[in-house]
Amino acid sequence: MTTSPSLPIPHFLYGTAWKEERTPALVELALRAGFRGIDTANQRRHYFEEGVGQGLDTAYRAGMVTRADLFLQTKFTYRPGQDHRLPYDPAASLSVQVAQSMASSLEHLGTDYVDSYALHGPSSGYDWTDDDAEVWEAMKQERDAGRTRLLGVSNVSLSHLEQMSALHSEGPAFVQNRCYAHLGWDRDVRLFCREHNIVYQGFSLLTANLEVLRHPLVGGLAARARATPAQIVFAFARAVGMLPLTGTSNAEHMKQDLASSTLTLPAEEVHGIETLAG
Repeated sequence: MTTSPSLPIPHFLYGTAWKEERTPALVELALRAGFRGIDTANQRRHYFEEGVGQGLDTAYRAGMVTRADLFLQTKFTYRPGQDHRLPYDPAASLSVQVAQSMASSLEHLGTDYVDSYALHGPSSGYDWTDDDAEVWEAMKQERDAGRTRLLGVSNVSLSHLEQMSALHSEGPAFVQNRCYAHLGWDRDVRLFCREHNIVYQGFSLLTANLEVLRHPLVGGLAARARATPAQIVFAFARAVGMLPLTGTSNAEHMKQDLASSTLTLPAEEVHGIETLAG
């Protein structure tokens, strides 16, 4: 199960969860700051995907960016992860729900394709189920029809990925997981991704790891590099092969997060951060 992404992927993704009515303005602000990758989902419970599209439209009309400049990623979310505002007919088959959710996403985002379409999470916390297999095949049909360029999965375990690999001839281009330092920064899943040429997207790198931001090792590195602890964490994430996400709503933090791409950490310090809480 090997997938090689064939289009340019930004070095940072801007995550749009939990922003509600602020979503259009924050997407525009992120693009103005320099983000070119936007992550969303067709799940009104946690995302306002239509607001993402409004922010994009404002940026397009201002001449800030074009669609071709951007990497847009959205997700299909099962019924239990949704509220009452569904992007599909809950009585329809899962394959039809995938197609309906994609059509809705394209309308929300004002585009005829996304760059990545991800399964927001498997139907079971333990196994890759028949439902997941049906959804994955339906997502492949969306890709083959040109409505997405690449496919991904989110909120998965190593077991999910191993079962998926055994069942499907084609795996994801992306895995997106919440990344906890105290669990080794999702080491086993990252290793699987490295072995299968999958891009690992890490989210909640800051909010899930407040103890790391306060750790003397990270503080010392930040002081020597004249950087913030958050910048050190993002530099570390890249050093171990992650594509990081940030969801900050602060304009200065957006600039700082993007600037972290210029930081290079010594190998021994990378190892220190990787093991300090794992």
